[in-house]
Amino acid sequence: MRKRIVILPGDGIGKEVTTEGKRVLEKIAEIFSHQFEYDYATIGHDAIEATGNSLPDGTLTKLKNCDAILFGAVGHPKYDNDPTLKVRPEQGLLKMRKELGLYANLRPIKLFDELLSASSIKPEILKGSDILFFRELTGDVYFGEKGRKDDGKTAFDLMIYHKYEVERIGHKAFQAARTRKKKVTSVDKANVLESSRLWRETMQEVGKQYPDIQLEHQFVDSAAMKLIQNPRSFDVVVTGNLFGDILTDEASQIAGSMGMLASASVGDSVGLYEPIHGSAHDITGKGIANPLASILSVALLLDISFGMKEEAEAVIKAVEQTLKNGYRTVDIADSAIPKDKILNTSTMGNQILKELSMVNVPISQS
Repeated sequence: MRKRIVILPGDGIGKEVTTEGKRVLEKIAEIFSHQFEYDYATIGHDAIEATGNSLPDGTLTKLKNCDAILFGAVGHPKYDNDPTLKVRPEQGLLKMRKELGLYANLRPIKLFDELLSASSIKPEILKGSDILFFRELTGDVYFGEKGRKDDGKTAFDLMIYHKYEVERIGHKAFQAARTRKKKVTSVDKANVLESSRLWRETMQEVGKQYPDIQLEHQFVDSAAMKLIQNPRSFDVVVTGNLFGDILTDEASQIAGSMGMLASASVGDSVGLYEPIHGSAHDITGKGIANPLASILSVALLLDISFGMKEEAEAVIKAVEQTLKNGYRTVDIADSAIPKDKILNTSTMGNQILKELSMVNVPISQS
């Protein structure tokens, strides 16, 4: 199969982890006799430095003419330390989602048993946790009207949702639940926010079209507590942009580290795949970034965009076996891990490639 993939390294450790993700793609193509073509484009801080624009027109053109996107991260301390700057790396990410119609962000929160001790949560609470988050991406305070008044002493961000935005991500969540445990938890703040009341009403309407799926509603503060108290009570979770951003970062602690969590941003055309961690400039260039979230994002890419389920499963199994063999990056290593088992970014990538080399290709694929 021939496919065209655009690599968007972005900023900070995005460059380091997407390098390992691409190596895995190349290995999969070699093993399963696919032809993957690659192109590169800029976004974020690097794009601003080169063009003055966080999402250059040339980048957007490439993204609209490919089969899938492997993305790193955007962000730079320069912008964190100066909120007055008008052009910011994150603007490129938001515009990309809007222009490509990427309205649903899928974040699987699945704990490998080998990492039970990597989380600060008790293992007996965590074991068996497997949650699939659907975070709406094109509405909410991120895209609502915003500004200052009263000589800059008052600021506002409009939290806004349209019914169709809730409907389309609701359908995706219910459809996914049919392949899992047939339960959807919709998270909102309908006791306070009018936009959340529309969200809840719409989810109830969509839910009637899926009588085989159990629908429950939770307020966001209650859901945040329950994620730590009893994560196994969740299966598919669907929520808005702001709440999803916060809850999935919280849920990263279930998996032991943000460095373990992949994500897919999809709509009705091209899909974008990325680790949920940021650009992490505090560790950029040190070679210690965990590439496993990017590699697991490759598994999502293969599965969702290309329909290559066996190839995706091979990547996941390679990660699982690497962890079973005791290898870790520093963010997921506890005191019991021998120093020679703590790997840097590229050597962790090497271990994944080593495991992939032992894959037995089905006769139909060879």
